[in-house]
Amino acid sequence: MYIESVQLQNFRNYRELHLNFDKGTNIFYGDNAQGKTNILESVYICGTTKSHKGSKDKDLIRFGKEESHIRMLIKKEGLSYKIDMHLRKNKAKGVAINGLPIKKARELFGIVNLVFFSPEDLNIIKNGPGERRRFMDLELCQLDQIYLTDLAGYNHIVNQRNKLLKDMYHNPALRDTLEIWDMQMLQYGQKVISKRKEFVKDLNTVIQEIHSNLTGGEEKLEVLYEPSTEAEFFEETLKKNRDRDIRMKMTSSGPHRDDLCFMVNGVDIRKFGSQGQQRTAALSLKLSEIYLVKEKIKDTPVLLLDDVLSELDSNRQTYLLDCIHDIQTLITCTGLDDFVSHQFHLNKVFKVVKGEVFEPS
Repeated sequence: MYIESVQLQNFRNYRELHLNFDKGTNIFYGDNAQGKTNILESVYICGTTKSHKGSKDKDLIRFGKEESHIRMLIKKEGLSYKIDMHLRKNKAKGVAINGLPIKKARELFGIVNLVFFSPEDLNIIKNGPGERRRFMDLELCQLDQIYLTDLAGYNHIVNQRNKLLKDMYHNPALRDTLEIWDMQMLQYGQKVISKRKEFVKDLNTVIQEIHSNLTGGEEKLEVLYEPSTEAEFFEETLKKNRDRDIRMKMTSSGPHRDDLCFMVNGVDIRKFGSQGQQRTAALSLKLSEIYLVKEKIKDTPVLLLDDVLSELDSNRQTYLLDCIHDIQTLITCTGLDDFVSHQFHLNKVFKVVKGEVFEPS
């Protein structure tokens, strides 16, 4: 699997841009705030319908314009796919695959598998549980369309239940309808919990070896799934917490409260790990993501590396570069020194200056 090209119109700081990629390593270098990350973001949006930053569609459109277009050509198992993404300020985005409009985002997932790695990901261990849930969800949604449907259903029900809990403050008679929302929450939530548990189990089969290699065998990393409630006890927990939920006007238990714990040599590094341990575990997590995708789809994902090398020491740079030599990679950086020092082969180099992209001779 690889991306052949991407074409942008009025996206972020790009008025018009058409890029052809190599199957190997593609480097975008230049000073900060020139538009390098925007290229990676456009690719991620075209493959997932969402910005890796969580940005809204209206914020992706070039200043002063009403709409934006992204077109991406993909080659997968000998077949060609064209994804067209139409972003509009005041309407839902439009998506077409090979010229045919789609109605649901899940129809897009699986055509191209992307792994995005940014400096912010290095803080995933020490930051809040929301980011760790987001990591699980983004990966699972790319690999499992059913999970995407179940997660969307669950999130919708939680929002509706929370609205009901607020409305009940003024209209207590609405309590009789709470049971209906609870049953739907259970229906979707138990499936989400089960899939997350299975994902973490698979994650541990690859992350321990990677982390051991990164630390010279000195550290053993284990990822633990910390569900707000186990699937089989979800119904009991909902009933037990019902009065508290009514009092607090919010849903206090369920997959939207889940977390991941990272144990290094038996110590929870979210709370007691050094910054070096947390960043190394985060690197192990993202590298594991690549291997899990390979195993699941029997193909290689496309890796998007956003200025990550500058955040890593030489040993971790070397390990990361050794891991990506056989997959298509789009990398942003401020200079090429790190690649030269590691004698890393660059298949295609682009220089980015103020929303303009050049291929140096």
